[in-house]
Amino acid sequence: MQVKRRFLVMGGAAAVLLAGCGGGAPVSVAAGGLPPGLLPQPNAGYDAWVAAFRDRAQARGIDAATLDTAFRGAGFLPGVVERDRSQTEFTRTLEDYFAIAASEQKVAQGRAELRRNAGLLGEIEARYGVPSEVVTAVWGMESNYGTRRGDIPVVSAASTLAYDGRRGAFFESQLMAALRILQRGDTTASRLTGSWAGAMGHTQFIPTTYQEYAVDFRGDGRRDIWSEDPTDGLASTANYLSRSGWRRGEPWGLEVRLPDGFDAGLTGRGTRRAGADWAALGVRPAGGGSLPGGSGSILAPSGTGGPAFLVFRNFNVILRYNNAEKYGLGVGHLSDRIAGAGPLRGSFPPDRYGFTIDDRKELQSLLTRAGFDTGGADGVFGSKTEAAIQGYQARSGLPVTGTPSRDLLLRLRRG
Repeated sequence: MQVKRRFLVMGGAAAVLLAGCGGGAPVSVAAGGLPPGLLPQPNAGYDAWVAAFRDRAQARGIDAATLDTAFRGAGFLPGVVERDRSQTEFTRTLEDYFAIAASEQKVAQGRAELRRNAGLLGEIEARYGVPSEVVTAVWGMESNYGTRRGDIPVVSAASTLAYDGRRGAFFESQLMAALRILQRGDTTASRLTGSWAGAMGHTQFIPTTYQEYAVDFRGDGRRDIWSEDPTDGLASTANYLSRSGWRRGEPWGLEVRLPDGFDAGLTGRGTRRAGADWAALGVRPAGGGSLPGGSGSILAPSGTGGPAFLVFRNFNVILRYNNAEKYGLGVGHLSDRIAGAGPLRGSFPPDRYGFTIDDRKELQSLLTRAGFDTGGADGVFGSKTEAAIQGYQARSGLPVTGTPSRDLLLRLRRG
């Protein structure tokens, strides 16, 4: 069982952050803090579905009082259906992914959270064997350290998507699990909130995963992953990783340096070799020293000329959280940075425009200086950067393509 569905290459807060990098169109927000499409709308078909579902739920042990409480104020959310149907897989490069997932700001905040919660994280590590920095990195990836836990009512979201039917059986199972959470008394209907797809709390558990893996770390009778206090959320993540096979005391992986001419056919999780065998082929730790023992695989998402990693069994455990290799590398690298390591030592090749990340940052800075907001100079091109380029091109009498180029960068440098 994985924490979230695999509708996105990146899950939870990571998906939100990466979807928005480079900026996006503003969202109209209604009273109450949610866009109009995420507020209940009249829908007779949905109402009929809920009436039939109530009978099924009661037959499976959900009492009438829980159902009454759960559906009081709940309703059909058209915005949830729109999000489900409009999903696209993100195709960010690993360089773009790391620029956001392990930005200097996120690293600094993660180190601060590690210090602030050192006692708690130490207790969690002692009980479950998962390093404090790994749990902290998952927290950072999933909800930006608790600042983006989601505020959409889970009962409304799950029932809407179950009624919609595209993944009806899956979302009905999530709705049933959410009702059991309420019936057990772990939280209240008003606090049972999450993402549009029902991922909840500090580390974005879907309801079925919550049922199986959430823990009441302090023994207060509730497994509370929603409150400002992250205790149960962080402990639940460590429990999930532990029960998924995390090996205490073993690394997730490390950055390595590949020799010139390294056979790209040897990369990928399908090829596993002992550290000594990789060393015999010329693979070395990027930071010096010798390779760890154990069997691992070489990953080189940007090609053998870019940053490469030797990953071990615990990397595959991280992928139980989200099965995208970029996500696993993001968590691993962020955890290393939080623990005090420096940036990647390997260099990424230029992108398809011939730009390095420094070039991309410069282009964004120059566009902003020229009066076209790119949403920040993070070196990651998104919709706001594209719109800024289009605005500049239109003002300058150039063909309006929204596409960066070396000529455009040179023109901006000249002012």
